[in-house]
Amino acid sequence: MRVAFAGAHRTGKSTLLEAVAEQLPGYATVDEPYWVLEDEGHELADPPTAGDFELQLRRSVELLADAGADALFDRCPLDFVAYLRAIDDGDDTAAPDVDELRDAMATLDLVVLVPIEAPDRIAVPVAEDRRLRRDVDELLRGLLLDDALGLGLDVEVLEVGGDVDARVGQVLRAIRGR
Repeated sequence: MRVAFAGAHRTGKSTLLEAVAEQLPGYATVDEPYWVLEDEGHELADPPTAGDFELQLRRSVELLADAGADALFDRCPLDFVAYLRAIDDGDDTAAPDVDELRDAMATLDLVVLVPIEAPDRIAVPVAEDRRLRRDVDELLRGLLLDDALGLGLDVEVLEVGGDVDARVGQVLRAIRGR
């Protein structure tokens, strides 16, 4: 089964992925495109630019294409569409090729949406752009739950909540239920 963990920054995606991976030792884990690109020698801006998010989107699509049947992905392509829309103030011109996105998302069996919770489960530094984080959370919900791009998504989306153990249980039940 191929599972992507999606959400805004500092929601616990990577922590959840690592905890789920401990319970599924036969699954490969695929790092977030940001870290893959950095390992490949790319220098991304801080804060990332639209070009950085476009590069991460392209790398995300490639990572999905290259991975095997049982894999856990830190982020999916729609994460980067949400970031592009958030930094472009919701301008739809930031949307990449719809067919490419549809095809990439169709390779997933499950997307685990890790939302911002109140109170936050992850400490958010004072210098963090909280508006961007909230905007991405809202946009990503629309992209995944409401198919805001009109992709005709045929992938199960599981929105998790609670502490790490509760989230792991929710993910494992969804995987075992398929």
